[in-house]
Amino acid sequence: MSFLSRAATIAGPGFSRWLVPPAAIAVHMCIGQVYSFSVFNKPLSAELGVPVSSVNWAYQIALVMLGLSAAFFGKWVERSGPRKTMVVSCLCFCGGLFLAAFGVQMKSLALLHLGYGVVGGIGLGLGYIAPVSTLVKWFPDRPGMATGMAIMGFGGGALIGSPLGQELMKHFASDADTGAFSALLTMAAIYAAFMIAGALIVRVPAADWKPEGWVPKTQTNSMVTSASVSVDTAWKTPQFWLLWTVLCMNVSAGIGILGRAADMCQDMFGVSAAIGAGFTGLLSIFNMGGRFLWSSTSDLTGRKMIYSIYFLLGTVLYALLPWTQETQNRTFFVIFTAVIISMYGGGFATIPAYLKDLFGTYQVGAIHGRLITAWSMAAVIGPTLINGFYDQRVAAGVPKAQAYNNTFYLMCGLLMIGLIANLLVRPVHPKHHVK
Repeated sequence: MSFLSRAATIAGPGFSRWLVPPAAIAVHMCIGQVYSFSVFNKPLSAELGVPVSSVNWAYQIALVMLGLSAAFFGKWVERSGPRKTMVVSCLCFCGGLFLAAFGVQMKSLALLHLGYGVVGGIGLGLGYIAPVSTLVKWFPDRPGMATGMAIMGFGGGALIGSPLGQELMKHFASDADTGAFSALLTMAAIYAAFMIAGALIVRVPAADWKPEGWVPKTQTNSMVTSASVSVDTAWKTPQFWLLWTVLCMNVSAGIGILGRAADMCQDMFGVSAAIGAGFTGLLSIFNMGGRFLWSSTSDLTGRKMIYSIYFLLGTVLYALLPWTQETQNRTFFVIFTAVIISMYGGGFATIPAYLKDLFGTYQVGAIHGRLITAWSMAAVIGPTLINGFYDQRVAAGVPKAQAYNNTFYLMCGLLMIGLIANLLVRPVHPKHHVK
């Protein structure tokens, strides 16, 4: 077990920090499969004889467990180091896929929820925060770019997971079998290989390490600290809860579109299901690209400024979406929603660097873990508001093409709450610093 310990992963002289991003991306692209779970909705519904909504609970439970496990195990992750954490993440996530597969074989919805939702969700949380925390320590000169690289991988997980799942089910399908059982088992084996490879490569820098030729700047920005704050202290500060609100509002607004992208495109513009699916794929690309581009930009603009851009530009674009429906301007609808989703992704990738600026690198992984509970909350708020208002409007006789319009204005309100929280963020008082 010493091979998995934190001490065993301390990099020796000559180790290139650029080997760490591929290791982080390998893990994140595997656990990012959760974004493509919808390809299993109908096959699993047919296998288990239950509605799609019942199957989809596995996805929702997984996201809730992601936040809860990241919060609960954050301090353990910092103590244990990235290698042990990535291995445990692999065991949980891939083990969850195995359990889900046997849930299909045994026609047990409960086992599907337990496997993919609970056990797999714990793997998501551990696998999400460990690479991010490690990259922040390796790239003190470019923390936004570093976290963007890893979290870009998570956002892009669906680009691999979706076609892989579909092709595997097609390959294993027969007249009496959707192929879901074998597809889940095969994906578990494939993902395990890549996650273990990432765990073998990853290293942490020595305590006195710094990039060659890099000299820390004399702090002229009061929003960036060279001090450290422990996780138990950080989450009692107003800054932590303001950033919690910032992340929750940004994600709530974006996840609403992402969750109903195909339906929204079809309802508002009368396009085919194939075009709706293509639109969803396009948004996934912008979700992934925005994580790297926006977070890298934040290294130049500062974190507070970039979040202000997310919220102000997002509000303007959401307010214009009803106009695109009224004029049936599909081009601007695609452009506006793509930019919105790119900032949704950017919000995820920028938050670890924002935390590092305010609280230092000491226990940034654990602090990030607790902040991710905002994502769990947003996974409930966003879809509930979008689906609830849409269903209510349709029930009231509003045409489906126009039923989303009021919801877009509601998203503007959420973004304004996030903007206010962001503007209220101030440097952490020195009394909270580790002495």
